[in-house]
Amino acid sequence: MQMLYRRVIFFVAICWLPLFLFSAFQGQLFGGGVAVPFLADVDLHVRFLLSMPLLVLAELVVHRRMRLLVSEFRERHLISNIDLPRFETAVKSASRFRDSIIAEVLLIAMVYAVGIAVIWRHYTALDAVTWYAGTSNGESKLSAAGLWFVFVSLPVFQFLLLRWYFRIFVWARLLWHISRVELCLMPSHPDGVGGLGFLSASVYALLPLLLAHGVMLAGLIAGRILHTGAALTDFKVEVAAIVVFLLCLVEGPLLVFSVQLERAKRAGGRDYGRLAERYVREFDRKWIRGGAPAGEPLIGTADIQSLADIGNSMQVVQSMRVVLLSKDTILLLAGAVFAPLLPLVVTIMPMDELARKLVAVLF
Repeated sequence: MQMLYRRVIFFVAICWLPLFLFSAFQGQLFGGGVAVPFLADVDLHVRFLLSMPLLVLAELVVHRRMRLLVSEFRERHLISNIDLPRFETAVKSASRFRDSIIAEVLLIAMVYAVGIAVIWRHYTALDAVTWYAGTSNGESKLSAAGLWFVFVSLPVFQFLLLRWYFRIFVWARLLWHISRVELCLMPSHPDGVGGLGFLSASVYALLPLLLAHGVMLAGLIAGRILHTGAALTDFKVEVAAIVVFLLCLVEGPLLVFSVQLERAKRAGGRDYGRLAERYVREFDRKWIRGGAPAGEPLIGTADIQSLADIGNSMQVVQSMRVVLLSKDTILLLAGAVFAPLLPLVVTIMPMDELARKLVAVLF
């Protein structure tokens, strides 16, 4: 944990502190004749002081929890002894792919070629005189702080973010390889997904990453509200898009198990249907048609409870889901996006009115 704190401090010292010092030297911390001084750039501070530490924190949290999720395939005996070598090979391959130096070099190249040259310059940079860029002869020119921002700070942040997308891809690749193995699914498992319900915990493992996206979106919107006169309601499409994107990012990899789940549900319906048929006929013959031994009491017999248990098992099989997606997962994911946006509600509703509504709801 101490090493984690050091990493957070290191990234903040590399990405944010030089910008503060350069801006102070330029006299643009509070004003300096620019429309957006350094300390007023909310998006910047949220990105490097909140979102980036969450991305670093996620490395520890995700590594610990995902490792436990993978081990559950063995602990729950979902992999047969015959297929266990294939499973181990897939896990080792994923570890090598995740730690690939070549992949990280390609990510750095992508950051500079696409993230900076295209996405930042054309979609996220403010169209105003700011602490990082001024005008000279009618053309925008980066300041000393701007040069560090564009060629060091922003690439580091984008690399951390892009590396997480790459790791999600590695996770999806591992799950795809596991889904090629014939899993020992149980249609009557009480989790409603054949015993794979533990995989839904991946959304909890990725919670720091989800929060980082929510915080990043809130910072971007806050900057536009403060400096371009936009309103929070102008970003409904962006908010919906990020929720859908994160839902696909987190739940998309789990869809690879849908084929086996659907197959297990059909097989379970047949098997438990035959079992129920045999039991119901025996029950009918014994207790309805007079086949019970003389003197055996009906009251207190375990046969009725067993009949009820068979019915419950049939209901579990029939209601088995073929998609590893639950309402709780969607609510948690949406909460990670919307929670950072709550402070921005005061931009469209006065604080006293908001307080009255909260009191009315709570009391």
